[in-house]
Amino acid sequence: MNNVELLQQLIRFPTVSSESNLDLIHYIAQLLEEKGIQVQVIQDPVQAKAALFATVGDPTIPGILLSGHSDVVPVEGQAWSVDPFSATLVEDKLFGRGACDMKGFIAVALNLMLSLADKPLARPVHLAVSFDEELGCLGVKDMLLHLQHLKVEPLLCIVGEPTEMNIALGHKGKAAYRVHCCGEEAHSSRAPLSVNAIYLACDFIAKLRELQQQFKVRGARDDEYDIPYSTVHVGKIEGGKAINIVPQSCQFDFEIRHLAQDDLDKELTTLFSQAQHIVEAARAELPASRAEIQFTCMSRYPGLNTDASHHAIQLLKKWSADDAKFIRVAFGTEGGLFSQALNAPVVVCGPGSIEHAHKPDEFVALSQLHDCEQVLTQFIYDICQ
Repeated sequence: MNNVELLQQLIRFPTVSSESNLDLIHYIAQLLEEKGIQVQVIQDPVQAKAALFATVGDPTIPGILLSGHSDVVPVEGQAWSVDPFSATLVEDKLFGRGACDMKGFIAVALNLMLSLADKPLARPVHLAVSFDEELGCLGVKDMLLHLQHLKVEPLLCIVGEPTEMNIALGHKGKAAYRVHCCGEEAHSSRAPLSVNAIYLACDFIAKLRELQQQFKVRGARDDEYDIPYSTVHVGKIEGGKAINIVPQSCQFDFEIRHLAQDDLDKELTTLFSQAQHIVEAARAELPASRAEIQFTCMSRYPGLNTDASHHAIQLLKKWSADDAKFIRVAFGTEGGLFSQALNAPVVVCGPGSIEHAHKPDEFVALSQLHDCEQVLTQFIYDICQ
């Protein structure tokens, strides 16, 4: 199959993050194993999903790791003009959920692996396919532990998120938390005698806004990003039952998208301490109260900040289009986790535009698939043969 045909097959597996990806993983594994390629399927603890790792060549030598995630975001409530899982080809564009984010890269990388199966290689080529990336880079972590056990040391890792084949050297990290504020229910006429959970939430949200200002004024800066500093955002809040009841519960979600240069652990420790001070102040005012602020980490992954001077990256740039640039991207990827776990240089480079991802009528231009094939093939043949 050519890249377009293979991508159509991949899109037809509806691997929304809430569903299993096993059919897709088994399909990819079968294609690879039929060519005699070594494949490892790494199941999640409940056996509902799996990651895949495959190698062509000698796995004990530093090589090139091509990485992609198999899961896609939901389509419910979106106004698609075509069936999102039928992989519709219209002139020079292929439409479907995951077309650019990021099954297009997986299709090209998979075909490249199949073409290398019977060729002598001076360096190996690895393919990693994860799951639950769209839920906060959750599904790649078990695979990284597995790869560390195998002592896989890539010369370069290419995460194929859509960059229009520009080479992204960095992205911000992210930490997302759910905060549950606990107060006490009472009649609203007696409001001063009870702890209002919404007030606890508001007091802590004020601390988050102070942190945002600190990032803006005194934090690290990288002017290659549209917003050159770390950001804090509260995206969802709910609490209370009725206007005449002092709310016992308020819950909200916040995230920090941080530059790799900022010390996130330090900032989180400060936030947790500030939350405790808010609780202690509420208890001091009303000693019998049961005020509490609790945190649940929903997802977290590190930022990426790669040095462009590495010779493998320079070689990738050599084979890229003349107008390809070194860039930073605003969205997160698994790249920071690969960099952290494997101590290897990582770039983000893949076909398609992030502007078309997660939207109705997501598509990838066929020219982008062609460019990806050309760049990866020339780069791999140069560095691995």
